[in-house]
Amino acid sequence: MGLFKSAEERRIERDIKIRQGIRRIEKSIREQGKFTDEFIGNAQRAKQIGDMSQYRFIRNSLKKTATIKRMLERQLLSVKSALIIKRQAEASADFAQSMGMMAAEIGKLFGETDLVKTQGEWEKAMVQSQTMEERMAMFLDSVEDIAAQDVETSASDVITDDEIDRMIEAEAEAVHQKELGKLASLRAELDSLKQEGEKQE
Repeated sequence: MGLFKSAEERRIERDIKIRQGIRRIEKSIREQGKFTDEFIGNAQRAKQIGDMSQYRFIRNSLKKTATIKRMLERQLLSVKSALIIKRQAEASADFAQSMGMMAAEIGKLFGETDLVKTQGEWEKAMVQSQTMEERMAMFLDSVEDIAAQDVETSASDVITDDEIDRMIEAEAEAVHQKELGKLASLRAELDSLKQEGEKQE
């Protein structure tokens, strides 16, 4: 089935294997840290009981562990650096591929563009635009004339500013009266509750 995998699928598989390798190295480094702690504890114990041969053996084991840990850390840095370089290369490849596709599309578009025909259509559109602007201006003038006539004929029916002010004041007063009604209702309810409390006492 591997023969039929796409380039993207193979790239994803490679990335997964690289990440798995990084995790294994990181796990090994953590293990070396645990070994170091155990060796240090054993060395302290050997010194306490006076077993210097064991102490020297453990000390050499600690040196070896430190060397292995350092080597693993260097390997981890190398793999992570290589991964960054790989990603940079992929980004450059994506850029180059995208630019190649755009260049091909641009070339195709220029090949298909008939500038003489385009210029003719543009000039025709400009003439139509000017004609449309003139018609729109005439239409707007007509609308304004009709509106002015309508204002003149209905001037006697127009509501004055004073009437509008009175309507606003009346609405405000209605709201105020409504609030007063709510307050009166609340007072009555409180008085009723108070009277019931006094009766129970």
